[in-house]
Amino acid sequence: MDIELKKETQDRLVGTIKKYFQENMDEEIGDLKAMLLMEFFLKKVGPEIYNQAVSDAQSVMLERVNELDSF
Repeated sequence: MDIELKKETQDRLVGTIKKYFQENMDEEIGDLKAMLLMEFFLKKVGPEIYNQAVSDAQSVMLERVNELDSF
């Protein structure tokens, strides 16, 4: 599953990654490294988070449907 982000979102996330490295790793990274790191997480971590979110939403919806059955 490929997760595609709008250009504005990508730019914001790259800035966030760069800021994180500067504040927490005492290291500055450039745009390219930050973009590659973001792409790695989108490819490897993103689908897991997405699948968990879908599963959580399904559970909540199922609970709501079951509540309707009790009326």
